[in-house]
Amino acid sequence: MSFSQNQESAIVRICGKTLGGAVIFILELAQIIIIAAAIIIPIRYFLIQPFIVKGASMEPNFEDNEYLIIDELSFRFRDIERGEIIVFEPPTNESQYYIKRVIGLPGETVQIKNGQITIYNNDFPNGFIIHEDYIGEYTSGEEYVVLGEEEYFVMGDNRDVSLDSRVIGPIPQDNIIGRVWLRGLPVSKAGFIEAPDYK
Repeated sequence: MSFSQNQESAIVRICGKTLGGAVIFILELAQIIIIAAAIIIPIRYFLIQPFIVKGASMEPNFEDNEYLIIDELSFRFRDIERGEIIVFEPPTNESQYYIKRVIGLPGETVQIKNGQITIYNNDFPNGFIIHEDYIGEYTSGEEYVVLGEEEYFVMGDNRDVSLDSRVIGPIPQDNIIGRVWLRGLPVSKAGFIEAPDYK
C-alpha cells in the first residue's frame, strides 16, 4: 500500500523535500515489513517451521545437520500414520525436540522380539510383523508395550543409537509438534517426505 499524492505532499511540506522523501521511504518500508510479518508469522508459528537434524539416530535416512520443514497443520485434520516421521517433545525433557518414526498407533500393542516388530490391534488381533526396508539392521531388545488412546510408539531408524520409545516410553499426542514434510538441505536430497507403505 503506497501513500496518496496528497499524503506525500503533506509530508514533504512538513519535513522538507529531502527529509520528506526519506520519511516516505521509511513509512513505505515499515508498511511492507508489517504486511510481511502479518503473513509470515502465522505461517511460521501455526503451519510450518524449520528443523535441523542433530545426531545420528535417524541415519541413514536423515543425517546430522539436514534442514527439514515440519508440517504442524495436517495432524489437526487427520490421524497420524504409521511410518511417518514426526518431531516431538519427549515426556522426559520437554525443552528438546526429537525426530523419530511412528511405529505403534494409539490403542495398539507393540512387541519387539527376536529382531522383529509385531503390532497387535483390533484389525489384527493375532498381530502382524512390520517389514522395514528403510533400515538395514536388526532391531535389538525386547519390548511389550500397550499404548493408550492418545499414545504413539516411536523409534529412530538407526536403532542401536536411538533414544526412543524403548527408553523414554510412549509419546503423548499433545507432545507431537508435527510431521516432517520436506527436506530442504542438502539440495542433492531435497524433496517431500512420504511414509513407507507397510502393505
